[in-house]
Amino acid sequence: MPTSTSCLKPPSPTQPEANGMTTTLQSLGHSGFKVTTATHTILIDPFLTGNPLAPFGWAEAAQGCTHIILTHGHADHVGDTLDIAAATDATVVGMLELVQWLQAQQEDLENIAMANLGGCVDLGKNHRVRLVPAWHSSGAGPNGVYAGSACGLVLETPGGTIYHAGDTCLFSDMGLIDALYQPDVALLPIGGRFTMDAEAAAYAARELLHCQAYIPIHYGTFPLLAPDASGFETAAAELPVVVLNPGQRWEIPA
Repeated sequence: MPTSTSCLKPPSPTQPEANGMTTTLQSLGHSGFKVTTATHTILIDPFLTGNPLAPFGWAEAAQGCTHIILTHGHADHVGDTLDIAAATDATVVGMLELVQWLQAQQEDLENIAMANLGGCVDLGKNHRVRLVPAWHSSGAGPNGVYAGSACGLVLETPGGTIYHAGDTCLFSDMGLIDALYQPDVALLPIGGRFTMDAEAAAYAARELLHCQAYIPIHYGTFPLLAPDASGFETAAAELPVVVLNPGQRWEIPA
């Protein structure tokens, strides 16, 4: 488990090239990612089983996993969390009520880190994650048990800072997230219907955020979502958009 659940001090500036630290993102399809650094392997929203875009099964995704971070309780985000946690002893990080619900499903789930909006969890060795707002619902399990608020994530690593917006509509406080944490890359949902669409995501990228790259997520998985990222590429044509196919890796520029 993390040795600390507070992050009163921001991380010291690092030079990835100088200390050999790089951060690589691998798309797992939908909104899932595998984030790899020299010391950590972090899964975000590991929805693999039942995901038609999953590049491989959860067992392959779980290799080396040290942490699992969840944005909210919907099944297409919690995904294979319990199986992966049981297989790896990875620490599960998420909203208080969501983590409590997961513990109720798997009593031997011990490596946990509960937090809430505005809170920060120290993952060790200059890795931290902050839970930030997302405008969305959050219910866990087939009956939609209350799982706390949905959230976005700001994941700080020695090789760069990632803003995973989670499932959300457009909201102006994305500008505050940008000003406070200065993410290098933003992962933005574009699918519409259940989240903001491509045009709203492009507005966020153009007017509220100042990142080195914008990666579209939450599309193409189900018929009600946008089938591909072309709408976002068009709406954000002047911006550094990076479209990752499931299984594809991308390294945050130094």
